[in-house]
Amino acid sequence: MYQNNQLYHFLLERTRLLTEQWYEALDKDDSSGVYASDDPEVVEMVKNQNYEFHLRFCRVFDESCSDTEFLSTFNKWIYETSREEEYQHTPTHLILREFFNNQEQYLDYIQEFVKTSKETYSQEMINGWNRKIIENFNRVILAFSEESYKYAEERLAAQKDMIHELSSPIISLSEELALLPLVGDIDTDRAQKVMENTLQQCSDQQVNHLLIDLSGVLIIDTMVAHQIFQLIKALKLIGVTCTLSGIRPEIAQTAIQIGIDFDELSVVSSIHQALAQRNLLQ
Repeated sequence: MYQNNQLYHFLLERTRLLTEQWYEALDKDDSSGVYASDDPEVVEMVKNQNYEFHLRFCRVFDESCSDTEFLSTFNKWIYETSREEEYQHTPTHLILREFFNNQEQYLDYIQEFVKTSKETYSQEMINGWNRKIIENFNRVILAFSEESYKYAEERLAAQKDMIHELSSPIISLSEELALLPLVGDIDTDRAQKVMENTLQQCSDQQVNHLLIDLSGVLIIDTMVAHQIFQLIKALKLIGVTCTLSGIRPEIAQTAIQIGIDFDELSVVSSIHQALAQRNLLQ
């Protein structure tokens, strides 16, 4: 059995010292992000998180702590630390490096414990302790990396949603008329977001007629073209008629190839012409 309460208390008594020694040895000139900060609040946060880590990790040798309980004690620490803004702006390889530096501290303290203990421990027991340290550091590092990646993906998805929303704004031109200028590349994902945002904004703004300008769109594939015309059909269902402007020849060809019917759709060459038809130009 690798657990040993004497070793546990030996490490527990040195948790604060572990943090101070680690931070003192931290190469701040070869670091960036959270480890290079000289902000007193950030420094204090880093030290406290490291100290809380040690309070949890040394329980690996606590005879009253099961393997499952040991890992569960890290859940909150991993969740909160991986989501800290300072850590999100710190290169992953530097975070991993400091985990390994902390691991080396534990391996060194195992040696010190053996040398200063009144008990005699077999090499097999010592090797078992070292293996447990490495094994559980690997577990914690993996869990931290997964949680950090998950949070980064959540943030990226939220940012993409915001970009999509901002890239398809409904511009009010009059009490019942609005403009949707589409610019740049439109893939299937963005086309879906455009549909969702446009339907919601037209409903919220009580738009009766929407001008959809495609002059800023260079290329769209058949799937995206189909979704745009599905949007026009969906808008019709909620009482919004549409006028298309700025259709490039390539887009017109794509629309014809997939069988888009323009007979019941208002199409003009430019926004200028669309506004002129509705007497909105001075």
